[in-house]
Amino acid sequence: MKEEWNRFRKYARGIRVLRVDASTDLLTPDVLLALQLRTNNEPLLPRLECFVCKNTTGDFIPSIPLFLSPKTTNISITFAPDSPTVTIALTIVRFPTLCPHITTLILKPLPRNPTITEAVSEMLLACNRDTLRMFFVDSPLTEDARRTLYKLPELRGLWATIKGPTSLPRVTLPNLEVVFIQWDSGCDWLQGFRGATIGKLKTIILHSLSGPTQIGKFLEEFQSTASTTSAQNTLSKFTLYTPQSWTPNYTSLLGFRQMTNLRIEFSCHINCSSNVDDNIVIDLAQAMSQLEVLSLGRHPCRAVGGVTFKGLIALALHCPQLSKLRVHFQANRLAKATSTTDPPSPSDPSAVIPQTNCALTGLQVGEIPISESSVLAVGLTLLRIFPKIFNIEYINPQWGSVAEMVKLSKRIDSHIHHASKSHLPPTPDDSW
Repeated sequence: MKEEWNRFRKYARGIRVLRVDASTDLLTPDVLLALQLRTNNEPLLPRLECFVCKNTTGDFIPSIPLFLSPKTTNISITFAPDSPTVTIALTIVRFPTLCPHITTLILKPLPRNPTITEAVSEMLLACNRDTLRMFFVDSPLTEDARRTLYKLPELRGLWATIKGPTSLPRVTLPNLEVVFIQWDSGCDWLQGFRGATIGKLKTIILHSLSGPTQIGKFLEEFQSTASTTSAQNTLSKFTLYTPQSWTPNYTSLLGFRQMTNLRIEFSCHINCSSNVDDNIVIDLAQAMSQLEVLSLGRHPCRAVGGVTFKGLIALALHCPQLSKLRVHFQANRLAKATSTTDPPSPSDPSAVIPQTNCALTGLQVGEIPISESSVLAVGLTLLRIFPKIFNIEYINPQWGSVAEMVKLSKRIDSHIHHASKSHLPPTPDDSW
């Protein structure tokens, strides 16, 4: 037994990355207890640099320090539901002592509890502020911890949970690239970013848990704050989720001309609150020519309204790199664009659907109404506007025929392309 243990220790000393699923039966409490007794409080994995654990149960949490060492810089733990609050708190406060040079810290989901708030804040204040680069911890912080967090010189990624009408200190994060913020009351926290030092910020992900009266003018407030920073010149990805119905003012975002990924999700559960029309989409397309993903609202509902073929054409022409699209649009208007009995007049260029080279492959149509008689016309129009389209995601089953037609068209194109390459005539001899 001693010889086997020595062989295991020799093997363990070489492990640099460990990924654990605590829900498996491999690491039972008895096994963990035996390991603790054998190691004599020394690191089991002395060279471990990265520790990743998912489904972390209450029985497993006290054993986490067993795997950590002064070499560990990357800690990522996903806790199982109903994990005991006190056990989590007692464990995470030890991280800075066990791992004095943490660079990446990911802890989620954490109980909403003052004990956790105090423990996370104590841990943050004890961390090496010159090495911490990624802080994704799903918990509010104390005021002292907030003052420290928003001035970390090397921080690249930040997850902030804001509880209640909390104000933030002036943000000075010169290396910040990605920020995720979830909040549940008002938007007072935005003032902390007014005049902020965030010269490298590329990605913002926001999750509002508040009601419609709280988020109503959020985009206007966001734009006003961003205009006092360099974000309008650096931000390329913007995502905002809210469970409420909402009518966003998209014009507030037109100044972000570097945008490649724009997602704004809100509910159509009771009444459709999408105000997206051709004018809005055309303005966004002209302002954000580098768009690769555009998603406005959750999956489109059955409300009749939204973008027509004019807006879709504008997206295809102005945003050639667009690959994924989700907006409310009018399928019947697409059908009418190709079903008129008379060909369009050459003197009316607006009636002609131009051929584009847009990169779009994925379109989410949700529950958009479409009549059975317009399936062919809608499919042909979409293929004309988006020649590379392949995947149509739908809830309304009537879109199934359109999706199949589009895939069949792509398969035919592929076969024709392959056959044409296989039977090309020989290249003429240059000497002739």
